[in-house]
Amino acid sequence: MNRILHIDIDDSGLPAPTPEIEQERRVAIFDLLEDNSLSLPPREGRDMPEGPYNLALAVREKRLVVDIAQAEGARVAEFHLSLGPFRQVIKDYFQICGSYFDAVKRLPPSQIEAIDMARRGIHNEGARILMERLDGKAEIDIDTARRLFTLICVLNRAG
Repeated sequence: MNRILHIDIDDSGLPAPTPEIEQERRVAIFDLLEDNSLSLPPREGRDMPEGPYNLALAVREKRLVVDIAQAEGARVAEFHLSLGPFRQVIKDYFQICGSYFDAVKRLPPSQIEAIDMARRGIHNEGARILMERLDGKAEIDIDTARRLFTLICVLNRAG
């Protein structure tokens, strides 16, 4: 049961999302809760409690805060990750998403597919960075990392 059961995103203080960003958020959360993997490796010689977990994401003082609790509410871990390594890939992701959303409205499928492939490539890069940043703290699979990266982007839409 090492998985995410529930997710909260603290986006208080951010401007209201565009309909496209809100859709990305809804899809990422839905997909994440349907299929994910999260485990916590031993720390300081002690095994960490097993899941399922509740996950809370927020940005505070320019850092990503990942708060993990057991389903019944007992907090088991909190990580503060610098957003610096994500900045360029988040910027690139929003640019390509903008192109994709525009393309869907007016371009033929072959051109939309090319933009979507570029979007997936940037998305994969963001997922890879997240997995590196969580190394030794939490273990996630690539699909979980991709969905979490989408949510990190949602939290950084104003920056």
